[in-house]
Amino acid sequence: MKREEYITDEAVVKRVNAAVELELAKKKAMDIPAVVYDSKTQIIYHVNSDGTRVEAGKRMRKGRYSERVTKKA
Repeated sequence: MKREEYITDEAVVKRVNAAVELELAKKKAMDIPAVVYDSKTQIIYHVNSDGTRVEAGKRMRKGRYSERVTKKA
């Protein structure tokens, strides 16, 4: 593929955000809880279609995977 055929990073981000919004709307319409991660509190929630949040778990590890691997080596 030539460089002219690639899409820009901004277009990729816009498409990803639209896909996430569509999936959340679909889960809400089907009355299926969505799994959401709150990065500030580092807690995983199930968000129901009526807006209630139920805690599902907490973050198990800290740091990025690459940082954890390099510490062991």
